[in-house]
Amino acid sequence: MDIEEKKEAGVPEINIQEANNNLSEDQRNAILKRLNKEGAQDDVNVSNNDVEYLLGVIATMSNEEAEKICRDQLEYHDKDPNFPANTRELLESLMGFPDAAPYQGSPDEKWDTLKLEAALMHYHSPYPDVRSIADPYDDPEMPVETFRSYFLGIFWVIVGSGVNMFFEPRLPKITIPVPLLQLLLAPCGKLMEYLPNWGFKFRGTNYALNPGPWSIKEQVFVTIMFGITQQLSYVCDQIYVQRLERFYNNQWAGFGYQFTLIMSTQFIGFGLAGLARHILVYPEDRLWPTNFPILTLNRAVLQPDKKESINGWTISRYRFFAIVFVCMFFYFWLPDYLFTALSTFNWTTWISPNNFNLAAITGIGDGLGIQPFPSFDWNMFEAVIKPLYTPWYSIVNNFIGALFAGAVVIPAVYYTNMYYSAYLPINSNAIFTNTGEQYEVTKVIDEGGRFNEEKYQKYSPPYYAAANLVLYGAFFAMYPAMFVDSCLRHWRLMKEGSVLLVKSLMGKVSLKNTYNDPHSRMMAIYKEVPQWWFLATILISLALGIICVEVYPTDAPVWGIFFAIGISTLFLVPIGILYSSSNSLFSLNVIAELVAGYAFPGKGVALMIIKAFGVNTNIQTIYFTQDQKLGHYAKIPPRATFRAQMIATFIQALVVMGVANWQINNYDGICEPGQPQKFTCPNQVIFYSASVVWGVIGPKRVFDGLYPVLKWTFLIGALVPVPFFLAEKFIPQRFVSKKFWRFIDPLLWLFGMLQFYAPYNLGYITPAMYIGFTFMYYIRKHYTAWFEKYTYVLSSGLSAGVAFSAIIIFFAVQYKPKDLNWWGNTVSSAGIDGNGVALQPLPEKGFFGPPPGSYP
Repeated sequence: MDIEEKKEAGVPEINIQEANNNLSEDQRNAILKRLNKEGAQDDVNVSNNDVEYLLGVIATMSNEEAEKICRDQLEYHDKDPNFPANTRELLESLMGFPDAAPYQGSPDEKWDTLKLEAALMHYHSPYPDVRSIADPYDDPEMPVETFRSYFLGIFWVIVGSGVNMFFEPRLPKITIPVPLLQLLLAPCGKLMEYLPNWGFKFRGTNYALNPGPWSIKEQVFVTIMFGITQQLSYVCDQIYVQRLERFYNNQWAGFGYQFTLIMSTQFIGFGLAGLARHILVYPEDRLWPTNFPILTLNRAVLQPDKKESINGWTISRYRFFAIVFVCMFFYFWLPDYLFTALSTFNWTTWISPNNFNLAAITGIGDGLGIQPFPSFDWNMFEAVIKPLYTPWYSIVNNFIGALFAGAVVIPAVYYTNMYYSAYLPINSNAIFTNTGEQYEVTKVIDEGGRFNEEKYQKYSPPYYAAANLVLYGAFFAMYPAMFVDSCLRHWRLMKEGSVLLVKSLMGKVSLKNTYNDPHSRMMAIYKEVPQWWFLATILISLALGIICVEVYPTDAPVWGIFFAIGISTLFLVPIGILYSSSNSLFSLNVIAELVAGYAFPGKGVALMIIKAFGVNTNIQTIYFTQDQKLGHYAKIPPRATFRAQMIATFIQALVVMGVANWQINNYDGICEPGQPQKFTCPNQVIFYSASVVWGVIGPKRVFDGLYPVLKWTFLIGALVPVPFFLAEKFIPQRFVSKKFWRFIDPLLWLFGMLQFYAPYNLGYITPAMYIGFTFMYYIRKHYTAWFEKYTYVLSSGLSAGVAFSAIIIFFAVQYKPKDLNWWGNTVSSAGIDGNGVALQPLPEKGFFGPPPGSYP
């Protein structure tokens, strides 16, 4: 890097060695202790540049500069719940804040400490999580877009998309998760180092077949490409639902229709992600915790560790990962095959297997899971909350919301038989008839898939279980609550972001020079992606969407596309803010179904189209944005990230279309009950049922006629954030501290209520509380060095071990079932938990609710 490039990348102009010589031994030792590097040993094979770099920065920093940095950081992170509380308290003490404890050290110690904290925040990161996965400096010369990275990226996108799509309609299904791919990718990259060093230069850039050792940036680049395969297009299920005879039997839904629909919905999300990056990617407090284990594992498998003692631990991250991976691989055989009671550990029901109340409250099968030890299966531990990289405050707020949902379900709904719910299981995601049987949507539609009033009046209205009613109430409340909360608490962010977007589109401001955090300064050296690239992507995608609904008989008008995209865009920033800070991802599927159901009554295909443009564009935008932050942390040039996502998305779309249509044409009885290869399509059946209930029967019948009280939850949701906002604004701090308000989030309370979506219940959240408290609170606060080095490696090792073990178990003993019938595998289902038993028997007339012929 030349001098100008260094300035642009935010690298201070200092002589590191000379600056370090100006530090006394005591100062150096104190700094190393704060950096958790006091146990570091010299190693000729491992660079300590990060430590030397920060030492040099500290040695050349003035007192005034340090104080200004610290004040600016405290102001910027004033309401940030992820900003370390101990760092906040230390800074307030050092700078003599009125309510802070007075600093006890000498003036020299005070300024040394202040400069150290300022250097960490301004030249690295205020978050220990980020310091553990990203360096405080960048090497712009490190190869990224190479022949081998594109070759491996395209290869693994094809393999990952193909495998994940092939098993998508199977029960159980298997997937290739990112941690497993990272393990497979590293040796592939190392193998490519043996390619001949052929190449050429073009416009000053060297294009080589083998530019040297497989780099961490190449590894992350391929990971970004493969990451596209983790979220299959929302439209994938729709292909089966529209083409198969047992569903809609739309023979016109061929390649052209599928291509325009998938490409349109995928790339609109891609374009929106680019336009939102200045709000959801570049700001320092948009953390995106999901990326932490990914980056940690990439570093562990490629970069050697420094020899150091961390709280007495000297094991390298890679070795630690390998031990965790192997241990979890063997352990997972217990809850998944050998002793399945360890997974659904409904031990309370073993005491009295036929006690309904005990099963309903404490059961894991279809109960509420209210018990202290619900499982010993890591797969269940992170099914709802990822406890090793979800912030502690988020876990607590989710748990509070889940507890409140249980408190509503038990006394207010189920045991009062509200809306006939006591005739059904307490916690189920199924739709029921008025005789307690599962609803068969085919009995209320004609051969063309349209609603038949006569059949409906002879059959039954659709009824929901008690927990499902609370779930829908929480969904309806969450949408207005999220919007109101964003306007109250994040109005300045959204306003400034909107102004910045307009200015950038007009060419009046450069996004890359807008942010002053260390990682944005380092990324400033790379060429930014022009806004018009993303705008062009959106316009071309819109054209494909219009072709899709105009050329093919979808019953969906063109204005419906714009309306759905409008909803997706409206909620993009609120959903992105919540997910990027709390790791809680909210979906628009219910609001999309509700609006489309009212707008297009009796049209199931039209509803699916609107859902695709409303839900898929939003969820894909979030995942594209998440991967852009992954590239931001790893210092992948923005244009390289753009090309990686664009190419991978296009390839994935073609692969999933090919696999889905091949299965439809070649597997006899696919999606039928009892299909020999177990391709029974559980997700596709739910997708179809939802399209009929919401699009054919329609929400007007369900929520106006059957459950009118649920409409009031919209108003309740809009009001929920208001008292919290007013209380924080007007209650004096001597009564309630700022710290309390930083960690209380009403949106996460509502989000926690959504976790009562069967088969999930409190039993899936309670273990996250134990693990979260241990690692995300206690160890993070008291053993920060250990947390920085090992926590995310532990998460990756556990997840990768489960994934690899599940694949081996699947092919070894599940593909051709080899059942183990013993007490440890039968006790969980021996009682009534999980068997769909209801609180009350049917009335003597044989059904509940209004009589046939008078259904709403």
